[in-house]
Amino acid sequence: MQPHIHLEESLGIPYAIMPGDPARVERIAAYLDQTCDLGSNREYRCISGTFRGVRILAVSTGIGGPSAAIAVEELRHTGVSHMIRIGSCGALQPGIRIGDLILAQGAVRDEGTSAAYVSRSYPAVSDAEMLCLCQEAAAKNGITTHTGIVRSHDSFYVDGQDAINEHWSGRGILGSDMETAALLTVAGLRGVKALSILNNVVLWGNDTFHSIGAYSEGDTDGAGGEKASILLALETFAAIDRKEKQK
Repeated sequence: MQPHIHLEESLGIPYAIMPGDPARVERIAAYLDQTCDLGSNREYRCISGTFRGVRILAVSTGIGGPSAAIAVEELRHTGVSHMIRIGSCGALQPGIRIGDLILAQGAVRDEGTSAAYVSRSYPAVSDAEMLCLCQEAAAKNGITTHTGIVRSHDSFYVDGQDAINEHWSGRGILGSDMETAALLTVAGLRGVKALSILNNVVLWGNDTFHSIGAYSEGDTDGAGGEKASILLALETFAAIDRKEKQK
């Protein structure tokens, strides 16, 4: 039994979709067949189910890199080989609308968790095959995406946040979240294939506090982006599974 996620080592499900919010796990369940409640401990809400006949886990990770890294470590012990984070982010570029999805090609490691594992010269990058299959699934399903580099940080409430955002926007970074860098770094070190799909809930230049509040209260565009991110992650897993079975 894994100490934090409370899943057995013998579980043997290779694919895990990983939202931050435990409540989002319940919304993922609506897209799955044969769902099974695997329990909840701390921020980790876990269910299993099938999508197009493929067995999939949905496990929430809470807020921030430390809890996301714990999920990566413990999920791989249960047999997970492919992970996709579906989370929210704030845009750092104009033209990225509420509900648009950002596919993280890589992440600026501007947080502490990944640095605890390895020097910052180690890249936090998504698995290339997963990213390609995700882009194909987005085009097939008419989902608007932006592919590029994101930035992960440790807190919303720091002094000089506007200047920080301007700095990274000027360097072409698409958006910011709190978990992608930790996920991609730890997954890379542990031989797990990973990808991060981020739903934009804050327009570039808008107030983060109020924008996230609107998303939490069910903003229509943000909710649409969340649904699109769930579908895109599941379609990507289905595509990966088809390729794996052809080998």
